[in-house]
Amino acid sequence: MRVVVPFAPDRPKTRLAPVLDEAERAALARTMLDDVLDALSTLDRERRVSVEPCVLSTAPVDCAAPVTVDDRSLSVAVNDALPDGETDDPVAVVMADLALATPDALADLFDPDADVVLAPGRGGGTNALVARDPAFSVDYHGASFRDHRDIVSAAGASLHVVDSYRLATDVDEPADLVEVVLHGEGATPEWLREAGFTLETTEGRVEVTRK
Repeated sequence: MRVVVPFAPDRPKTRLAPVLDEAERAALARTMLDDVLDALSTLDRERRVSVEPCVLSTAPVDCAAPVTVDDRSLSVAVNDALPDGETDDPVAVVMADLALATPDALADLFDPDADVVLAPGRGGGTNALVARDPAFSVDYHGASFRDHRDIVSAAGASLHVVDSYRLATDVDEPADLVEVVLHGEGATPEWLREAGFTLETTEGRVEVTRK
């Protein structure tokens, strides 16, 4: 299965600006990308699930997977990578900021044989998907999970929705760092701890602070 991992190294993770400067945000984004690629590699190696990851980047990047540079909008670039009807090979799209993704969580995405498999993100987004039907296309603007579900219905395709905490958790805002420090298993939580982030227990939700 081809796996497309979109990545934007230029001006990454701007909503984390209150807690990380630009160079730190770039380093964090790259670390999360490496964790996603490592989870895919482990799945291929240990679970015998054949995956062929490719990073779809807005600029050149040196990483542990082939890179296709495409600076067009995310929806346009991903749609060009989806099945076009000429082959039966499915295509998965896994976002580069899924710092909690594990081989088991990704296997839950790849295992269903529906025409389209969607892994929703918190707040209405789509964090990962598998497309087998060439009639399916993506539209990442707005509430993309709702829109993708409608696109599947209009195409008359079958749909499977993956209920996964690890795939639903993407890192965009400071509050998201709590989940990574608390539940992460890869290099990203270690990067955050080395940068001085720790958990703070309050009377309400657990928060993350930086020393």
